[in-house]
Amino acid sequence: MASSLRSSTPSRLALRALTRQDAVQARTISTNIKAVASSSTSASGSSSPRVQYRGYASPSSPAAMATPIEVAQPGIRAGVGSKQGSGKDLLNDIISSAPKHATANRPIYLDAQSTTPVDPRVVDKMMPYMTNQYGNPHSRTHAYGWESEKGVEEGREHIASLIGADPKEIIFTSGATESNNMAIKGVAHFYKSKKNHIITTQTEHKCVLDSCRRLQEEGFEVTYLPVQSNGLIDLKQLEDALRPTTALVSIMTVNNEIGVIQPIKEIGHLLKTKGAELSKQGGRGASKPFFHTDAAQAAGKIPLDVNELGIDLMSLSSHKLYGPMGIGACYIRRRPRVRLEPIINGGGQERGLRSGTLAPQLIAGFGEAARLAKQEIAYDHAHIAKLSERLRNTLEANITHVLFNGDQNGYPGCLNLTFQYVEGESLLMALKDICLSSGSACTSASLEPSYVLRALGLDDENAHSSLRFGIGRFTTEEEVDYVADKIIKVVNKLRDMSPLWEMVQEGIDISSIQWSG
Repeated sequence: MASSLRSSTPSRLALRALTRQDAVQARTISTNIKAVASSSTSASGSSSPRVQYRGYASPSSPAAMATPIEVAQPGIRAGVGSKQGSGKDLLNDIISSAPKHATANRPIYLDAQSTTPVDPRVVDKMMPYMTNQYGNPHSRTHAYGWESEKGVEEGREHIASLIGADPKEIIFTSGATESNNMAIKGVAHFYKSKKNHIITTQTEHKCVLDSCRRLQEEGFEVTYLPVQSNGLIDLKQLEDALRPTTALVSIMTVNNEIGVIQPIKEIGHLLKTKGAELSKQGGRGASKPFFHTDAAQAAGKIPLDVNELGIDLMSLSSHKLYGPMGIGACYIRRRPRVRLEPIINGGGQERGLRSGTLAPQLIAGFGEAARLAKQEIAYDHAHIAKLSERLRNTLEANITHVLFNGDQNGYPGCLNLTFQYVEGESLLMALKDICLSSGSACTSASLEPSYVLRALGLDDENAHSSLRFGIGRFTTEEEVDYVADKIIKVVNKLRDMSPLWEMVQEGIDISSIQWSG
């Protein structure tokens, strides 16, 4: 038995040979990557002139953050798509199996509200937890668990710092959808014996609206506040909607379709003053309504401080701020304490509010993304605002009948425009080399016009003719100029084929026409 075990176990000599072979192979790969990188930088015309990639250094971190991945990028960009499936050597196998992300033969990405690319510095932070630091963070009896737990708590601290919270107030979830469900349903169910009223707006993310509808089916009362033509709520309407039985007010910070920034600070102040008056009417033990905000599109893009804004609960998402997908967080205030009924039960992790084993690699990435976002928020905002203004000015200067949807003081990285007398779907189909959206990714499969745009007062025709431009950290001037030029040509071409556009050119008021049924 012992001899058979020895014969089936690799000898130390064999293991050394394998190690030497791997080392030689690794050096060969490194040499090949450098060679390809060198040839690609010296060769002319190897990539599209319209694509210029922004580096990873910034004014707040002026030193170049060179990593093996970054060093290899020029060569990989040149090789991806040109030798697919050749299998001539290991380098080409790596290139052919890798996702062809951000390369010259890929579409330009302007859909940052749907998701953002993972910052390479975030990838570097995640790698140790996907290779040798793979312990369960809840294992308290050995070093593997301790080092994973340390990574989790470090990530928690960075996320808390981004929004001015205490790390103990951060509860990890799978994303903003779960966080919204946790906050809304958790508060409603815990306080249902005393309060059964919730206030939200008509332009919230679908997961908020669906959570509220589910609560309505359970007997809760929900008020859906309308918005003005610029997407902002009327604070007087909010004040009038408050009741002694109002348990929660849920209003998003930055809208995911039109980029409108709601007056969160004013809402927080209103709930503190008016809510306190109403709570006295509720009798002994009553409290002011809790304030929840979906900040998935706001965190890391505009300054946030939960204490200054008077926020009690906040939903966050990693992949909206250049972190990995599959991880989010819910901020839950501790003083005064907000109580929730858990929607997931199990091992009691995350203070018993969200059971389940945490993913250290995702949390480390989320934390690093939050750290970078806080560090570079001013630089990113200036960069994005400049590109947004450039794109909008170019389009409006060269295309007539373009409507801006939203508020002029909204988040510039979310630009929503209506190109009248052009079908949005036709426009998207004609822009195959540009990744855009006509609305939320969560409802993109629906043929119905955007409910957010409808809430602004747009008719079905104009709502269907709208596009959302999502500009992000790695978007460049060259990409924006290419997109603007392409859209100008496509819109003019589609309008030339439109009988409606011909009627408009002749001065006919289309809205006055009685169309036959």
